[in-house]
Amino acid sequence: MRNFLIAALMAGVSFAALPGAPAQAETAQYVPLPTYRVGAYASSGELWWAGEKDYFRYINEVEGGVDGVKISYEEFETEWSPDRTVEVYERVKAGKDGSPLAFFFTHGTPATYALLEKAAVDKIPLIDPAGGKTETVDGLVFPYAFPLLFSYYSQASTGINYIAQREGGFEKLKGKKIATVYHDSAYGRASQPAIDLLAKKYGFENIQIPVADPGVEQSPQWRQIREAKPDWVFLRTWGASTPVALKTAARFSFPADHIIGDVWAGSESDAIPAGAAAIGYSALAPYPAGGDFEIHRRLKKNILDQGKSDLRDPKYFGAVNYNVGLVNAALAVEALRVGHKKFGARPLNGEEGRWAFEHLSIDDARLKDIGFYGLLQPIRITPEDHEGGGAARIQSWDGQKWVLKTDWIKADHALLDPLIRQGAELYAKQHGIAVRNPATEAGPK
Repeated sequence: MRNFLIAALMAGVSFAALPGAPAQAETAQYVPLPTYRVGAYASSGELWWAGEKDYFRYINEVEGGVDGVKISYEEFETEWSPDRTVEVYERVKAGKDGSPLAFFFTHGTPATYALLEKAAVDKIPLIDPAGGKTETVDGLVFPYAFPLLFSYYSQASTGINYIAQREGGFEKLKGKKIATVYHDSAYGRASQPAIDLLAKKYGFENIQIPVADPGVEQSPQWRQIREAKPDWVFLRTWGASTPVALKTAARFSFPADHIIGDVWAGSESDAIPAGAAAIGYSALAPYPAGGDFEIHRRLKKNILDQGKSDLRDPKYFGAVNYNVGLVNAALAVEALRVGHKKFGARPLNGEEGRWAFEHLSIDDARLKDIGFYGLLQPIRITPEDHEGGGAARIQSWDGQKWVLKTDWIKADHALLDPLIRQGAELYAKQHGIAVRNPATEAGPK
């Protein structure tokens, strides 16, 4: 073996390329993080970034990087402004320190809308789990947009499925009134086509009530609720508008246990400020609360107990928004692993990042390996399907904490998929986009 090593070195062969030697990445994978620790949405964002950064730190320091490739992450304050996020994107799209950009976390639906056309031209994947433009589930039209896990249409369908469970079956929905109180933005309006379709299928009355940003005064909306007398309210608010909604609902005597929040209205930051008005309130949970999952045990031992966490208050370890960060970071790490198997253990570019995300598959066995079983649903992304999950658990607020009430509830994809394809085809026609045929694509090399 000694003679073999000497011969190899004389021939100019690097030690890392020898049989049995681990590959060594010289450059870290650059991952910019447009964040919002300032402004109306800071209470949600601060925990989110702590989760993402803690997981990336764990991967770097405990696992030695992703297949030996470290992650170089950098924060940029945006105050949840899409204009500022676009500015960040323009600054970082060329990469940094020798690393190209494999993907870009938008961290917000308005930013995803603002960047959709730019990123397609630049060939940089936009990653917006449980957000984004729902039609981008169709990867044949939107190859560089990934609303992973749980699209807004899936959120609407899962919410209605849970209401049907509570009512005793889908046939019980006929004649019911279901009101959606929504943040008057692209995010808040995104579920409307799906709710319309579900209302027609099941025969319930669909009431839509907008709340202007930032939603700190909602008496007119809940006065309308009192007059309409809906059986259920689907709450699609965000930031300060959620606790205001819950407190105003209580003031107008609407019961919290008949309000279902969507993904972005179901965190501790939403429930705690509402006080007693939040007790009994339920929410969709593709990112369940809780600090007892295996990944939390690993993080506590290696990051929190070592004083290396980005979390300012340890009582929020395992909070919903902290877990949002963990899950999103894990999805990115697992996609990079997929890309490394195809292209080698090195920083990936945007086209390689797209290929990696389009071949991302995480089953229960893999979830157990990485410590995310129960916290993250199984997911399989394809060129045709950029969502890959489409399910959530339901959690309810008991006054102190979120309590999981169900296992994973799947959306009705047989009903939703034609609606998504129709929207994507219309977008393609309006923007002159040629629909992909993955079977004939050469792909990145």
